[in-house]
Amino acid sequence: MQVQLFITCLGENFFPEMLEKMVTLLEHLGITPHFPPEQTCCGQPQYNSGFEAETRIMARRWMQTFSRRGEPIISPSGSCVEMIRHYPDLFPEGSAEHTLAVELAARTFEFTEFLVRQLGVTDVGARFPHRVTYHASCHLLRGLGLRNEAKQLLAAVRDLEFIPLTEEETCCGFGGIFSVLYPEVSQAMLENKVRHIIASEAEYVVIGEAGCLMNIAGGLQKAGSTIRPIHLIEVLAAQGDA
Repeated sequence: MQVQLFITCLGENFFPEMLEKMVTLLEHLGITPHFPPEQTCCGQPQYNSGFEAETRIMARRWMQTFSRRGEPIISPSGSCVEMIRHYPDLFPEGSAEHTLAVELAARTFEFTEFLVRQLGVTDVGARFPHRVTYHASCHLLRGLGLRNEAKQLLAAVRDLEFIPLTEEETCCGFGGIFSVLYPEVSQAMLENKVRHIIASEAEYVVIGEAGCLMNIAGGLQKAGSTIRPIHLIEVLAAQGDA
């Protein structure tokens, strides 16, 4: 099986090691990943700011890039995958662009969604001997409806002790441009999330979204906590040496 990788802006610029581990995991499952080097931002910041004309320009570029091959498109970001699923809304029904947007949206998947729902895989052979809690990101949960997939994968990780997080499904306050437009509200939401994470007494907080990972990492650092934020993919790629 072959797939295309949609690595996202935050993934490329801030979490390249996580992306490398995503490739390792896919190859471990017998999947050959391809990286389209022409890929750019999906246009989500522009879309969320109401600039639809600018979003269409970026969407056309993205669609042109990923339509050159017919494999599934896999991304470690629920927010960016949700954006691709909004692409059909950007173009008139009946147009060639709308048809292409529908086709691409149907074969674009968030990483855990692809593993659990498309491949039927919940055990990737990981071992992570640590106490962990889990934050459910908004786009993954509410945008894509993926409530259990990440926890199914964590449940199969050997020697992992899972600690439920109070208000697991409450937003961390990042929300992309939300944190810029409403910094006071964002900060209050982050502080609430950090309090619950610290109260869990976990060693790690597992997060499946790069934006949430950055935000919570900053909040934990500011609070002086030793709890380490980690992307879900890094846990799934672990072999007990973390």
